[in-house]
Amino acid sequence: MLQNVTSMTGPRYVLISAFGFAVMAALVKEAGVLGIPLLQIIFVRAVISVVLSLADIRRAGVHPLGNKRGLLFARGFFGFAALTGVFYALIHLSMAQATLLQYLHPVFTALLAFLFLAERPTAATLSCIVLSLMGLACIVSPYAVAADAQSLPVWPLLAGLGGALGSGIAYTLVRKLTVTEHPSVIVLYFPLVCLPGTLLLGVSDFVWPTVNGWWVLLGVGCFTQLGQLALTKAMQCDAASRVTSLSYVQIVFAAILGWLFFGEIPTEATLLGGGLILMGAAVSAWLQPKAVST
Repeated sequence: MLQNVTSMTGPRYVLISAFGFAVMAALVKEAGVLGIPLLQIIFVRAVISVVLSLADIRRAGVHPLGNKRGLLFARGFFGFAALTGVFYALIHLSMAQATLLQYLHPVFTALLAFLFLAERPTAATLSCIVLSLMGLACIVSPYAVAADAQSLPVWPLLAGLGGALGSGIAYTLVRKLTVTEHPSVIVLYFPLVCLPGTLLLGVSDFVWPTVNGWWVLLGVGCFTQLGQLALTKAMQCDAASRVTSLSYVQIVFAAILGWLFFGEIPTEATLLGGGLILMGAAVSAWLQPKAVST
């Protein structure tokens, strides 16, 4: 019975995580409109994440540095590297191209989980990945086709693929670390790496935000924390490949928020792609082999 409850809890945490990250993305977009440098957004987000993680760690009564510190640092490093690659691709490629590259990470996660966690992807998980990639192709195809006349710059392309690979590695490490570490400890190592990284790379470009800008940055940090904690909880309850496959619903949330707050009307291709993504999520959530009740 407990296993059946856990199989239902995992998808719920993924939905919470996807919503948190979608809101974060909308706030990051707003911060960019307000003229706040990208690395400064990452820096403030990391500061807020450190404060919230340490508060949760203190409440839980666990050691903030965790047990497997080498793996924890690796999780933070690959998370920061992935974020850097994704944002570099976003700056130098179209949004469609960069998004398509970023959401290749479940493919890497499923492969890495198979190689290092002995998690064999089920037919449902593989179906979810295929349907989700088809949905993403539908969403980005109207823009990608228009950009075909120009060849992709090599370095941004490699950065986007590296970001997807880094995300896959980070998610796989999170899955491994959830066996021995508190979720907030795992989350803590991401900003611990981001803070010195952003200072070294971009402190000279930092600006003093307006009052509205500070509220936006606060929201970025809080919703990032929500997304990361929920994702880590999901990894504790479910297989890494299934969790990251379900995370595609973030695109649906992002489309809704874009329509509500930025006036972005979904096209027919977007609606078709969203339907395929939701279908893939449903396949992964409901057609996985059921655990035997005990």
